[in-house]
Amino acid sequence: MNILYINHYAGSLAHGMEYRPYYLAREWVKLGHKVTIIAANFSHIRSQNIAIPDNKNYLHEQINGIDYIWCRTPPYPENGIKRVINIFTFIYRVKKLIPYFISWYKHLGNYAFDKPDIVIASSTYPLDVKVAYKIAKEAGAKFIYEVHDLWPLTPIELGGMSKHHPFIYLMQRAENFGYKYADKVVSLLPKALDYMQEHGMHLDKFVYIPNGVSIFDVQNNQSMIPQAHIDKIEQIRQKYQFLIGYSGGMGESNALEYLISAAAKISKIPQIKRQASQRVAFILVGNGACKEALIKRVHDENIDNVFFLPAIVKTAVPDFLSRMDALYIGWHKLSIYRFGICPNKLFDYMLSAKPVIHSVTAGNDLVQEALCGITVNAEDVDAITEAIKQISAMSKDKLKELGDNGQKYVVANHDYANLAQKFLDYVYYKHNG
Repeated sequence: MNILYINHYAGSLAHGMEYRPYYLAREWVKLGHKVTIIAANFSHIRSQNIAIPDNKNYLHEQINGIDYIWCRTPPYPENGIKRVINIFTFIYRVKKLIPYFISWYKHLGNYAFDKPDIVIASSTYPLDVKVAYKIAKEAGAKFIYEVHDLWPLTPIELGGMSKHHPFIYLMQRAENFGYKYADKVVSLLPKALDYMQEHGMHLDKFVYIPNGVSIFDVQNNQSMIPQAHIDKIEQIRQKYQFLIGYSGGMGESNALEYLISAAAKISKIPQIKRQASQRVAFILVGNGACKEALIKRVHDENIDNVFFLPAIVKTAVPDFLSRMDALYIGWHKLSIYRFGICPNKLFDYMLSAKPVIHSVTAGNDLVQEALCGITVNAEDVDAITEAIKQISAMSKDKLKELGDNGQKYVVANHDYANLAQKFLDYVYYKHNG
């Protein structure tokens, strides 16, 4: 069948986040389906954006059998009016492609269009639902609304925007439209059912399909971190017995300031009073808007057990994780998380078979479900500190038990090969009886 996946921020292993569209699409291609992803050429979360010639508004590229149509959009910082302009430009570009998908025209450059059997609207914000619905209706396809975050509730609760703001009002209408007219609503959030029903979704439309990890990629991956990273980790290992790692973004949402505060408390324990298990170092790999401020804080406060390394490519992440003794992921204490969380980073952590310290207050907790580490409340520095002491004092057998629990859990529940098949089973095959 032909699958059209509209996701403003879709990336690939070559371009960076977000990865979910790429992994699902790649599995569908393996199953014999044709998949087209429509995405913007510029996204603030990608590591590599796409250059489009000045005389073109679209660029076709094929990656691992997936057809990408990149739409020219203006660059922007993380938030603000320029991002809004980028969003509306993307929607405008997608609208211009409608005639191609319903057979008025057939070719865009070297790309041959076919009528889709499934059209997925999946751009985090809900403004792509109407154009996706129009394509699906004209083509006789199934219309799927995939929900990553609850917009506009997210900018209301996190950004403090008024529900009466024109942009919020527009997004609310679009979200309600998606819930009402979609054949199926695929949610990445396990606890969002009641909210979606309150906004017009019928119960039988709801399908929970979480994020995941490509187990095949990890098992067949031989990428290593740069030699400079290896040398630095070995140097740290000579002084510290236990290494706790973090890999990923260093933005506001990653709440790393609480980990730094806990590390500071650990570092202030006098050397003469430290147990061997308390010789703990923290190694943070990645980039982000808060990284320089975090580095400055570590320097200014003379926190001697926190080390920052440059970002690495995604294929090298498993190698970095394998060199750590435990891993950390944390969150802010935000009411929006009552609907659940589904972080890609956590699945990478669990697949590495390392125990996890999880600082979270949310509607679900995968670390607790998998019995693969220690969970404490979000933003609780004392609790994070105690979790660090506790996990660093565990025996090797206990650490291995926790790590193995996480690995078994993610293999059983979050392999993209299985999630891709589940997606089609629930949104197309079962729908068609």
